[in-house]
Amino acid sequence: MQCKDRLEAFLRDNAVPFQVQHHPLAYTAQEVAASERIPGKIMTKVVMAYADDTLVMLALPAPRRVDAAKVATALGAKEVRLAHEQQFAATFPDCQVGAMHPFGNLYNVPVYVDEALTDDDTIVFRAGTHTDTVSLKYADFERLVSPTIADFARG
Repeated sequence: MQCKDRLEAFLRDNAVPFQVQHHPLAYTAQEVAASERIPGKIMTKVVMAYADDTLVMLALPAPRRVDAAKVATALGAKEVRLAHEQQFAATFPDCQVGAMHPFGNLYNVPVYVDEALTDDDTIVFRAGTHTDTVSLKYADFERLVSPTIADFARG
């Protein structure tokens, strides 16, 4: 099963209303937001990092940037470093590299959400491809993922 199909099945199984959008090939969250003509603040960017030696998923609004010192403080980690794509690609074997959705719980990866992402009712995120996104209510995302909410972004 492909990443997008797995996500859609999970959402349907949990009776979550969602919409799938298709857009031209785009590699950055800001490019996706521009292509879909949506505000960058509701476009969820996924950044993979290592907190000490644990792979973690960080979800934040597209225009913001991860602040490693803030992540370390929020997670109680001694060291935080951004992960390179080749370091986490095998964790998401059914997703296109760099296009993971923020449902890290489907891959046994802890999810941390920057508190700025909780400000809007709806979020949009990649569906595991560089050409598809999913939009749904933030409250549904939070209920299904149970992420840790923290202040770890800047910008």
